[in-house]
Amino acid sequence: MKKIALITGATSGIGKAIAETLAQNAYNLILTGRRKELLDSMKEELGVKFKCDVLTLNFDIRNRERTEAIIDGVPEQWKKISVLVNNAGLAAGLHPIHEGLVDDWEQMIDTNVKGLLYITRKVAPLMIAAGSGHIINISSIAAKEVYENGSVYCATKHAVDALTKGMRIDLLKYNIKVTSIAPGMVDTEFSTVRFKGDKTRADKVYEGLVPLSAADIAETIWFVLSRPAHVNINDLLIMPTAQANATVTHRENQ
Repeated sequence: MKKIALITGATSGIGKAIAETLAQNAYNLILTGRRKELLDSMKEELGVKFKCDVLTLNFDIRNRERTEAIIDGVPEQWKKISVLVNNAGLAAGLHPIHEGLVDDWEQMIDTNVKGLLYITRKVAPLMIAAGSGHIINISSIAAKEVYENGSVYCATKHAVDALTKGMRIDLLKYNIKVTSIAPGMVDTEFSTVRFKGDKTRADKVYEGLVPLSAADIAETIWFVLSRPAHVNINDLLIMPTAQANATVTHRENQ
């Protein structure tokens, strides 16, 4: 019988790559996201390519009532969730604190922190009932360091780091593993979203170096999941070779 993995923010970037990797490794998938057409496309594509079952859930994790209703309404055969990947997250804007946009702050806090909590609160009890599970929180180098003009985004990822540690303690006696994956620069929609669709500005973030790809993160997650039952990878920081920390990079011709 195939295991079931629930992946939030699965319609693009890291979430999509995780879905493809787990489907390839014999998981059935519950995929969540805000873009229904992309969810529908992924369901068809993955089902045909990897012969897996896919349940798509179209909602915004910032909406607590909707999130709770959707997860509560999942058919019983889909509630045996072995893996939860809390991937949905974003950065919005890049401003000093005194010029920050409150709407950006609320979007980041509601998605990166509260959304993660809403999903985990509904899925963790299912894992407890099953006697096992693995929760993987997609964090960031921003959980380890704070950089200029990114204080609120960094604060949300610091929160993810703290929540991961707390979850690991709370869920230890229930045989539930908890892992944090903290990437550095990954070439996805991340910067395009941060800069409100300004692709030119977003592309400059990665100029002169080779960033991580979404597939790199997905492969890392598969490594974490494929460890023996007695092994848990607590915290994994993964960076491009050309990036030393949150702010120091080596770029060609610079």
